[in-house]
Amino acid sequence: MCDTVVVVDRAAVRFAKNSDRDANEAQLLEWRPAATHAPGSQVRCTHLAVPQAARTHAVLLSRPFWMWGAEMGTNEHGVTIGNEAVFTTAPRPGTGLTGMDLLRLALERARDAEAAVDTIVSLLERHGQGGRCGWEAPTFSYDSSFLVADRTHAYVLETAGSHWAVEVVHAGVRSISNGLTIPGFADAHADRLRGRVAACEVRRARSARVAAGEQGTGALLATLRDHGAGRNTPRYRLHNGALAAPCAHPGGLLASTQTTASWASELTEAGDRHLATATAAPCTAVFLPVTVDHPLLLGPEPPAVTDDASWWWSHEAVHRRAIRDPGRWLPRLAADRAPVERAVLEGAMDGPEAVAAVTALRARWHAALTADPIADTRPPLVRRYWAVRDRAATGQVTGRQR
Repeated sequence: MCDTVVVVDRAAVRFAKNSDRDANEAQLLEWRPAATHAPGSQVRCTHLAVPQAARTHAVLLSRPFWMWGAEMGTNEHGVTIGNEAVFTTAPRPGTGLTGMDLLRLALERARDAEAAVDTIVSLLERHGQGGRCGWEAPTFSYDSSFLVADRTHAYVLETAGSHWAVEVVHAGVRSISNGLTIPGFADAHADRLRGRVAACEVRRARSARVAAGEQGTGALLATLRDHGAGRNTPRYRLHNGALAAPCAHPGGLLASTQTTASWASELTEAGDRHLATATAAPCTAVFLPVTVDHPLLLGPEPPAVTDDASWWWSHEAVHRRAIRDPGRWLPRLAADRAPVERAVLEGAMDGPEAVAAVTALRARWHAALTADPIADTRPPLVRRYWAVRDRAATGQVTGRQR
């Protein structure tokens, strides 16, 4: 599950997305330079190969470690895209391009948002969408919707199998979640029951409301960290865990998903600004300034199991302990990270400086959390969920994990 929101006004196009996936599904930032390709060459996507473009643009992607495609990203021309799983009544083919593949292919090939939409539609009609989309459940597959932005406006593109619909966003706030929203298209293709389990309408309304409440990129970070009206900590429900707010936490009987990476962008003709956590749980994390042309040193690509050398897994040592007692620990983490993020937002701290500052913060947090005999305040079902994933993260693989 995921949430993506865009705010379009005369000053800028602002974009934000949480990527919600399985709790052990590490995600990484990946930089790819512009390249030229030989005639007739192909590119291998997650499940199948497609003809390669003659030239691909430089891109910065946030992608699950086991996929070729990405959950969100941007390119050298400011085209920025977020992808959502949507539940539809369309038949699910055994293989095809995933929504994440379509997102990456569009970023690599398009110079503006309109061209990105055309690229996705063309590839969708030619190759279809399908195949495995989940880490824990190999048979989990879904259709996709996209929020496609550039420096002047945005598009919502929704799909159901090979069918699609587009809506242009010239001004105001528009959010998408895990359900179809475009009138007529949603009526014809939406799976309403699965959408209700995913709480997509609740989250979509909440992300739009929070994003519209304030101005500036800082408001987008608050949107991604939001746990719901009047709440500073996750609220767990029996059927879907803490999935009724943009900052998702797992532990439900019918749906369980964790925010595994977060991203925010401000797109203007004068220049673009991108911020990313490259970690799970934005309520426990710090946003780093990132650019398409200067990669950050964030350690090795994260594997399927714990590796403290990787940026994503090293944060899990903080996240998984702090979230046991969020009422006590989330305010402390927020206070400690505030000076770093303020410096980032004011342009006083670049990427490498932010990495160094966050590395120092993590070391301090980890020491304090390790010394604290934290009582787990979460519901029993949530504690059991995490016990299984923690064992899997050490290589003690369970049946559900594969």
